[in-house]
Amino acid sequence: MAEADKCYSVSQITRLIRSMLEDEFANITIEGEISNFRPSSTGHYYFSLKDKEAIISVVMFKNRQLRLNFMPADGILVRAAGNISVYAKRGNYQLICESLTRSGEGDILAKLEERKRELAAMGFFDSDRKKSLPLFPSTVAVVTSPTGAAIRDILRVLTRRNAGINLIVLPAPVQGETAAEIIAAQIRTANSYTMAEVIIITRGGGSLEDLLPFYDESVVKAIADSAIPVISAIGHEIDITLSDLA
Repeated sequence: MAEADKCYSVSQITRLIRSMLEDEFANITIEGEISNFRPSSTGHYYFSLKDKEAIISVVMFKNRQLRLNFMPADGILVRAAGNISVYAKRGNYQLICESLTRSGEGDILAKLEERKRELAAMGFFDSDRKKSLPLFPSTVAVVTSPTGAAIRDILRVLTRRNAGINLIVLPAPVQGETAAEIIAAQIRTANSYTMAEVIIITRGGGSLEDLLPFYDESVVKAIADSAIPVISAIGHEIDITLSDLA
């Protein structure tokens, strides 16, 4: 059979690609910024490394974490040493990480820390700017995606605790380039029409990139300038965005 006519099964071509990649890219080191870091219930770490033009999946098994001297997190620039392999069931190539060292703070994290310092110096996080929450608000405005999990959680909690409360949903995207501008505008709208006694801005968990609108200066300023108390409920408990500090 001519080479051009040779037909491989999916398993055969995957094994061939895996063999070629593993032979060619053994014991390599890759520098990149951690993204979408997610520890699994089994103790393994799954994340991506990225730069401005590309991204690669990484897995670091539990028994390789003993030498770590820092906790990986989104936005940290690292050097990952290991071997390229192919996960046949998904047809994906990935780095099997044997060791991970910190190179410094990634571009995103460094910019956010600088923004935090600037906004703190301007007084946006001062405790005397905080507004007291009413004990029993009759109307609450929620700035969030109307189709996301966060609004369903809020509806479930409010129904259980105070079924008579009035809820106004002010729709806004919670990630993407336009999200911060729209979130800030909805906070201002709620104030302009005195729509509620409390405003909640919320979204579920996600990567650092997903949460970037809630680090945006426009959102922080809208919260700080709001005459209505604003509750920022963003991501998981470990996620502390700048909107949470305002």
